[in-house]
Amino acid sequence: MFKHRPACIAVMAILLLMLSACSHYPADPDKTLEKVTDGTIRVGVTENQKWVQLEDGTEPQGIEPDLLRDFASQLNADVEWHQGSEHELVQDLKHDELDVVIGGIAGNTPWTTHAGLSRPYVETKDERGTTVQHVMLVPLGENAFLLRLDKFLQAQEVRP
Repeated sequence: MFKHRPACIAVMAILLLMLSACSHYPADPDKTLEKVTDGTIRVGVTENQKWVQLEDGTEPQGIEPDLLRDFASQLNADVEWHQGSEHELVQDLKHDELDVVIGGIAGNTPWTTHAGLSRPYVETKDERGTTVQHVMLVPLGENAFLLRLDKFLQAQEVRP
């Protein structure tokens, strides 16, 4: 009965070591969640109908700026807005100059090789009747920040 005991103890020790290595999962290699908490979230915005409206001299308005203000509030963070085209904003995201990009971005965005995507947080129909799943873009690999944003977005009742 005790002949396999040393092997069982060794397996249990290996499992414990493996579990302790996972204690910091998910992680942000560039520490985005840590930097924005009690700090500033740098948000890239591009105009897109009701999702993001931009007017000179005023803060962005619309469904997604409101969501980001609430998310920032949960993190005790300020929001710093940056306007641009999707292409410009994704480049800024890729070069660690932004923390999130919004603008009515659809889940089938072509930017998936340059940015991480939140889980779809609302579905709408476009003018052709096709279902559109809306997402936000975050820096690739910043999984702790993405998980926190996903949990926030999934808890919201977004009504387009």
